[in-house]
Amino acid sequence: MKKIILFPILICFATFMSCQKTEVPDGTIKLNLNKYGKQFSIYVPDTLKEKLEIKEQSWGALEIKIGKRFYISITEDPGDIELLKSDIQTNDVNVFKSYIIDEPQTLMWESYMVKPEFHFYTIQKAAGDTYVFQDVVPADGESFSKEAIENMYHCSKQLIEK
Repeated sequence: MKKIILFPILICFATFMSCQKTEVPDGTIKLNLNKYGKQFSIYVPDTLKEKLEIKEQSWGALEIKIGKRFYISITEDPGDIELLKSDIQTNDVNVFKSYIIDEPQTLMWESYMVKPEFHFYTIQKAAGDTYVFQDVVPADGESFSKEAIENMYHCSKQLIEK
């Protein structure tokens, strides 16, 4: 008898938990990208201390920059991991060192030019469309730390569809 009563309670609890909203990651805010033609929001680092800049590029990329710690590009594109791998591994200037993440939809890697650099590229789906998210090398050429790249990657994969 206890099993008969306990089973429906467990189902109700599991359903309730699955309907809970995603918690906002520490130190981030939700950024709605609807006015830029994207039917989703993403989490980005809190912008209280650093300026948020959003730029729509002529080639279709949406670039989001926050101070000197966050700079990503979003393009509506099916992406091509294999082509990117080939480009990374044959680059004679920014020499490939190793993959940190090597998955069918995501690459994160370390390379070396003057000093170690880290980069990411991930393909995500939202509202029936496919997008490529990747880091942008700042104009001053100062590369991001591994932790900054990991943060950009984690923010890029937490899409909140409209």
